[in-house]
Amino acid sequence: MNDGWWHRDIVEPGKLPLLLALLAFVVTFAVTRLITRLIRAGRGPFRNISPGGLHVHHVVPGIVLMTVGGFTVIAGGRHGFGSAVAAAVFGAGAALVLDEFALVLHLSDVYWTKEGTKSVEIVLVVVALTGLLLAGFAPFGVNGLDDQELRSRGTVILFVGVRLLFCLIALVKGKLRLAVVGVLVPFVALFAAVRLARPGSPWAKHLYRRRPRARARAARRAYRHDRRWSRLRLKAIDLIGGTPTAHTGAGTDTGVDPDRRDA
Repeated sequence: MNDGWWHRDIVEPGKLPLLLALLAFVVTFAVTRLITRLIRAGRGPFRNISPGGLHVHHVVPGIVLMTVGGFTVIAGGRHGFGSAVAAAVFGAGAALVLDEFALVLHLSDVYWTKEGTKSVEIVLVVVALTGLLLAGFAPFGVNGLDDQELRSRGTVILFVGVRLLFCLIALVKGKLRLAVVGVLVPFVALFAAVRLARPGSPWAKHLYRRRPRARARAARRAYRHDRRWSRLRLKAIDLIGGTPTAHTGAGTDTGVDPDRRDA
């Protein structure tokens, strides 16, 4: 058993807490979305928690679980039963918090609105990045260096610095998702950095101001990309998180019965 992939790739490198945290994260998010959708539809035994008329959002217990699990797993290291349990507690808490990421961002109950879909997007990004970490990717890809390169601090610093530069360029070009994934995957960072910036991004506003052809190309490319992928992306988000209510802006009435909004 000690020679199998489970011990070699998960237990021995100390990745078991990370795996348990990811599993707890995914399961908690799925269960939470199921419950909130049942509450929204007025089905099942679930109701909002509102002691004394105060609506307690699930981000609150999420913060508690993240705090307890995070500090415990840091104290326990990457091995041992206690660290594994603490990692699962942290993952469950993180799911509850990020499921209401949009609420924290807007400081308003936008759970079932268009703005609320940001929470689902953040959750999907976290799952993808954690999966890459489990697969062996390290931040900035420094795990790809051999022993001789690791002895040279200059090489490591240069490698990390170039990768960080690519990620920053992608970010300034308005490609947030690619910039985040690029931290782990070198090709993605390079691809995002060399491509045209999205219209409205800081890069386009400052560097395309006197380049009408570049502005036009960027607008055409963004239009084709959004037309091809945005509808599919929104359908996937709605399938996972639920269809948002017609909404005109963060902080306004969503038209949803407050007793059926979320848990």
